[in-house]
Amino acid sequence: MSQTIQSSKISLLLADVDGTLVTKEKILTDRTRAAIHKLWDSGIRFTITSGRPPLGMKTIADELKLTELIAAFNGGLFVYPDFSTLEENVLSTTITQDVIKMIADHHLDVWIYRGKDWFVHERHGPHVDREEWTVKFSPTVVSSFDGLLDNVIKIVGVSDDLDAVAHCETDVQQTFSPHVHCRAGASSGGGKQVSAARSQPYYLDVTHPQANKGAVVDRLSHLLGIPRQEIATIGDMLNDVPMFERSGLSIAMGNASADVQKQAQYVTTSYEEEGFANAVEWFILGKRTATEIPKSRLRPTV
Repeated sequence: MSQTIQSSKISLLLADVDGTLVTKEKILTDRTRAAIHKLWDSGIRFTITSGRPPLGMKTIADELKLTELIAAFNGGLFVYPDFSTLEENVLSTTITQDVIKMIADHHLDVWIYRGKDWFVHERHGPHVDREEWTVKFSPTVVSSFDGLLDNVIKIVGVSDDLDAVAHCETDVQQTFSPHVHCRAGASSGGGKQVSAARSQPYYLDVTHPQANKGAVVDRLSHLLGIPRQEIATIGDMLNDVPMFERSGLSIAMGNASADVQKQAQYVTTSYEEEGFANAVEWFILGKRTATEIPKSRLRPTV
């Protein structure tokens, strides 16, 4: 007799947003909404985490009527459902200055997020228009970041030279997080000054060392009183790997790279193929048996 996939207790599902919860066009599908309601009907709580700023998550949170804490900036800022601030983790002024210089030396454009503000050097630089459409607010254009280096929550290196972004990620990790071995800020070893990981192939996100999605799992576990083993996570990028490592059940999207998929217990379909809803049905709610799920999706990590 076939057994269902999900056998241990899950009390919370923590989901990445872009490439996971929403489609390429940043839309919540009807099946995604229905899946979240099924979670709630089953007594499973749900919330989101993202490299996005809070305002960039508000439309989704409002549409879904989320009731749990939300982790913006990869955990750099925790907000209540009404988007008032619970706590924030900001980079030191010295680290901010040094990271900006290193990113610029790799010939990447630099953005900084400070409080609720987003600062760029070029109004229509690479991916600025796309980011504006995604987060639903405009950047402030400045010729210099002088005077803006305190209270920075996130620095972003941006380029369509994907190799340059990858090399910059490695150099930032090795310089400012010496115990991280190119694993998306997963380690919290001594000497770590930042978390650095690609949130998209063309974005390098640099945040406070406690602002990574692994720390988000730990913080939500503490704040909500839910054991980590009862938290499920789902995502698609390298910056999602730390939360895979800290949660009891981890699911990678079908659109994730092979490296990311290897770090999760299970793999669902892509974000254009109802991957989130399928993950909820296959692996969280345990409504399907192993024989009913495509074998390519059944690749638990040993």
